[in-house]
Amino acid sequence: MLELRHLRMLREIARTGSYSAAAVNLGYTQPAISQQVKALERVYGTPLLVRLGRRMRFTEAGAELVRSAQVILAGVAAAEQRVDAIAGRRSGRVRLVVFPSGSATLVPPAAAQVRRDHPGIRMSLAEAEPPESIELVRSGECDLALTFAFLDEPDAAGLLRVRLFTDPLVALLPSGHRLAEAESVSLTDLAEEQWIAGCAVCRGHLVRICQAAGFEPEITFATDDNLAVQALVAADLGVAVVPELMLTAAWRPDIVARPVHPAMCREVFLYTWPDLMRVPTVRTTVAALRRVARTVGAR
Repeated sequence: MLELRHLRMLREIARTGSYSAAAVNLGYTQPAISQQVKALERVYGTPLLVRLGRRMRFTEAGAELVRSAQVILAGVAAAEQRVDAIAGRRSGRVRLVVFPSGSATLVPPAAAQVRRDHPGIRMSLAEAEPPESIELVRSGECDLALTFAFLDEPDAAGLLRVRLFTDPLVALLPSGHRLAEAESVSLTDLAEEQWIAGCAVCRGHLVRICQAAGFEPEITFATDDNLAVQALVAADLGVAVVPELMLTAAWRPDIVARPVHPAMCREVFLYTWPDLMRVPTVRTTVAALRRVARTVGAR
């Protein structure tokens, strides 16, 4: 069977023109080189080199092996360089799946840090809410899921969870609302209002917390578009309870945000496979997201 050591040997014989010089350069003895050539000739059933006086000359079959050896060994060297670059954090690809407000607030500064410090690392970005985002990691379509949970965490058995920060919930009101000047509001203060709800997970949480407060929310609009939620609130079409993170990306001047009491929040996490944390590009990306998250959590 033809192996890389055979290809290196043939290339060195072609470069130096002799068994003895090739043996010295490769760390073999001359008989060992001669035996390997004879073994290859037995495998292929044809001479690879012939002696013309003091000179060695490759036959047509041997010359073809040398040409192939040069191409193959160049490809191997390039592959080794690429793997070394990935292992050294210099290059590689990381596939992120992120909930929308996270892609607008957490990913840009983290991606900028990674590009500045490791310009060879490339990121791809997809948007999805949990549990779909976690399933994309589980299926291998993404490497990292930036996601959130309210009370019940999604099923992520087998995955590694990295907690990033706690994201408080705030009430969004039109600037002319009767409670716009209040220091904080309770859900019962808003029991008679119409509501703007977010994604399916957020909408389910809104219904649960309102029911726990003793009323059923009248949801008139549902959208996971942050700007749409704010525009609907500004148009006095309803009120909303949203994570504070959403307001760091964009905030209309004709709405107000008020803390909710009792305090409510969601937790923001990263999920990945444990083995992927051994990959330097993934580990570097996680570190950047954690640094950004610390600034968000400290606000």
